[in-house]
Amino acid sequence: MTTESNKSAGSLLTEALSHVSSLMRKEVDLARAEVNENLKHAGVAIGLIVGAVVVALTALNVLSAALVAALTEAGIAAGWSAVIVGVLLAIVAYVMVQKGTNDLKLNSLAPTRTAKNVKRDAQTMKEVYDDK
Repeated sequence: MTTESNKSAGSLLTEALSHVSSLMRKEVDLARAEVNENLKHAGVAIGLIVGAVVVALTALNVLSAALVAALTEAGIAAGWSAVIVGVLLAIVAYVMVQKGTNDLKLNSLAPTRTAKNVKRDAQTMKEVYDDK
């Protein structure tokens, strides 16, 4: 009759490895389920953002038409009012594109603070070893 105290070290090790393996599989399954749930939430959030962009573009069209109408009421011909509003919006778009492209250049994305800190740390380590 085998009791708990009579188990060999090999069987105890095998049992422990089996439990660890089972635990790791369960952790991976939990992580996979959590990632899937987070992706579903992200999908809903992206859908809301896309919907907001569509509504914002519609609002921009309505507001542009209102501005053209206001300029026309102020005595400017309708065609010229539309040109003025179009040019203003084109200038705003140009400025936004320039700012966006400048912000996306590789040198602006490089981790400059981290690089500076690493250089400082390397210099400190060099000084410490030079003193010895």
